[in-house]
Amino acid sequence: MSEVYKIVSEIERNQIIAKIAKGKRLDGRSLDEYRTIKIETGIVSKADGSAKVELGDTKVIVGIKFELGAPFPDTPEEGVITLSAELLPMAFPTFEPGPPNFDAIELARVVDRGIRHSDIIDRKQLCIIPSKKVWILFVDIYVLDSDGNLFDASSMATLAALKNLKLPEVKVTGEEVEIIKDSLNPIPLKGKLAAVTIAKVGDYLIVDPDSSEERIMDARITVAFNEEGKICAIQKSGESSFRYQEIQNAITLAKNASVKIFNELSKVM
Repeated sequence: MSEVYKIVSEIERNQIIAKIAKGKRLDGRSLDEYRTIKIETGIVSKADGSAKVELGDTKVIVGIKFELGAPFPDTPEEGVITLSAELLPMAFPTFEPGPPNFDAIELARVVDRGIRHSDIIDRKQLCIIPSKKVWILFVDIYVLDSDGNLFDASSMATLAALKNLKLPEVKVTGEEVEIIKDSLNPIPLKGKLAAVTIAKVGDYLIVDPDSSEERIMDARITVAFNEEGKICAIQKSGESSFRYQEIQNAITLAKNASVKIFNELSKVM
């Protein structure tokens, strides 16, 4: 890191912390306030399910395709869901073309962990012939514009795209599977999921950090809740640590903020 960048970063950090100390942020939000959320579904005609989420100026698209394939050996009666994320170079100055980097891999894993441990999808209903044929869902996350908090935006977009997804009926004869393309049905989802990210900046905790806040944050924690308010997954990242009480406070902030996400998802799910 250049000395000039360090100076600019320190100036920015001091400015942000000074504002936060007064209970406000540079964009005018309070510390526990989410940005505006906009969710659209069915926006990619060639995808089997799709959604777009705008979280402030952050924009994420998720597309889903399906195919028949073999299950994993250790789960012969369950379908397969595989997630990947791509940080498009146009989305942020530091994003580069090429294979997925650590940030893209972490993004996909955080979204996948929330969906997997919330158990909102009954994978057994994706099974056609045990040990032979199951539905495989390929969920692709594309970041179009990054202004912070990709975890929450991508989680919402994935949930909305899954709700938009429709699978064809099948006819099974022995071990042969015939896909009936003209008969499509949505996959059953058992509720909703809300992932909420809390950033630690100095001694303060803030909800839904934007890109300027992420650049100077010490650490962050993402907590995923189901509709009953139970924690399904937690992801911590960043070099600094959270004290025990900070974790408790972060969980409380996240749970309160999850109400807005559930309300927005209810409009499309």
